[in-house]
Amino acid sequence: MLIAGILQEEMEMAEDINAEEYPTEIHDYLATFEKSLTSVDEMLKTMMSVSRSELLQKLEPLEQAKLDLVSAYTLNSMFWVYLATQGINPKEHPVKQELERIRTYMNKVKEIADKKKASKLDKGAASRFVRNALWEPNPENDQTPAKAKKRKMN
Repeated sequence: MLIAGILQEEMEMAEDINAEEYPTEIHDYLATFEKSLTSVDEMLKTMMSVSRSELLQKLEPLEQAKLDLVSAYTLNSMFWVYLATQGINPKEHPVKQELERIRTYMNKVKEIADKKKASKLDKGAASRFVRNALWEPNPENDQTPAKAKKRKMN
């Protein structure tokens, strides 16, 4: 709810600003930004309407990890934007290292998910395939296909 409160305050402050107080060139950007904030606010309300424990019970462990990582990344990204709006350089703030740490774990989870999706090798079937695909001469008859043809012709 803290994030929704911050977004609401920012939107109210933006409404108080008269359109003549900022350059007209950025009006479209501000309108798009306001729509994005509204969209984020709606998504947050939707997420907050379901209890976290209820949501986690319905998910597999890998999906739970993905949800946790996306939530942490989103919150830290929003804090990054908040710092930028306050005139603080987020690149010099510890939030940058936190975002990098979360990205590292997101990549690890993606690798695990990819390995889980990858087809598994049936070693028995592969060895049978290779064994049957390779021609082996019969040691009893020591005949090559060429010798066998010659005998039939004679």
